[in-house]
Amino acid sequence: MFMLTFVITMILMNVMIVRGDKTWCVAKSEATAQQLIDGLNYACGPAAGADCGPIQPSGSCYDPNTLQSHASYAFNSYYQIKKQANGACDFSGSANVVSNDPSYGKCVYPSS
Repeated sequence: MFMLTFVITMILMNVMIVRGDKTWCVAKSEATAQQLIDGLNYACGPAAGADCGPIQPSGSCYDPNTLQSHASYAFNSYYQIKKQANGACDFSGSANVVSNDPSYGKCVYPSS
């Protein structure tokens, strides 16, 4: 009985550790269109280095074709490239860190 309890405890701890480490950066629903455009332009710009290919017309995260959705993907890509550093998910107050995976369908949001 002790061994079974120990094994179950270890499995649960492992699940908690794995889940606890994963975070994503997404656009705030109350962010203005201008904040999202500015953040998207920054994240996808050559200096920032986010991978914005998936939000291009032929990309896996193009649909839904909304500013909110595209900004969220770009913000998260930047945040992950920066290794989830403090301040890497701000975009002038238009983004926040979440622990629920925002991936959907074929659109997979990377996490570290």
